[in-house]
Amino acid sequence: MAIAKRVCERITAGMKRLVPIIEQQKTRDVSEADTVTLVKDLLAEVFGYDKYADVTSEYAIRGTYCDLAIKLEDKLVELIEVKAVGISLDDRHARQVVDYAANEGIEWVILTNGITWRLYHVLFEKPIDKQLVAEIDLTTLDCRKERDLEALYPFTKEGFQKGAPSDLRDRQDATNRFLLAAILLENDAVLSMIRRELRKIVDVIVDDDEISRVLRDEVIKREVLEGQPATSAANRVKRAESKAVRDKVAKEAANQEPVMVTASSPPETPPTPQANAS
Repeated sequence: MAIAKRVCERITAGMKRLVPIIEQQKTRDVSEADTVTLVKDLLAEVFGYDKYADVTSEYAIRGTYCDLAIKLEDKLVELIEVKAVGISLDDRHARQVVDYAANEGIEWVILTNGITWRLYHVLFEKPIDKQLVAEIDLTTLDCRKERDLEALYPFTKEGFQKGAPSDLRDRQDATNRFLLAAILLENDAVLSMIRRELRKIVDVIVDDDEISRVLRDEVIKREVLEGQPATSAANRVKRAESKAVRDKVAKEAANQEPVMVTASSPPETPPTPQANAS
């Protein structure tokens, strides 16, 4: 991932100034309000957001407030929930900010205590779920290392604008064990391919249902077939399958040559016999 030189320089300078302050704040066990102030400085000096134009404090959401919200080009794109620097982040805190985002239709959220930063993608399913896309500890990063700069990049303004969080999520999905299991079991094309390959090897026709049963009962680990992540993955594969079918039907309909209908000539009317003059 190529990161602009000016971005690297800003990250390096911001980390050099603020990491010692983070450690001091942790030692003092400062309040959540003081941590929010520190986070706003990090957003500006490390992550590149304009804390006056891009960052909104105490963003109102249905009678409650999220600590910080990010707006780019007047569009709300990300919510940030801040906990005191001495608090260990847990799933309860993540659910809180995900619920905020669900109410606003926002798909990206950050949970942080100033030291640990977690980036989540909100999954608009029933029930609402989340996917942890990235997690960093600012006090352990070395900005002289390219790998650490790349770990920071999805949290930056430039990274967000260039789709770095989405790219990271897609790379995770490409090797997601639940999704791979769902593709094996729910994708008709994959089952048909397995059936054809088996026919080449053993010269026996096995139907797709039997292949699916063996995969489910004897090949794939049960832990990736049960629970909400497995259900979400299966639903995602089914939606993709349905969309592929719809697209195929639409394409075939668009490519179908229109049938030319030619109006037939009206039948000739036989001449009216002339009455004999009396």
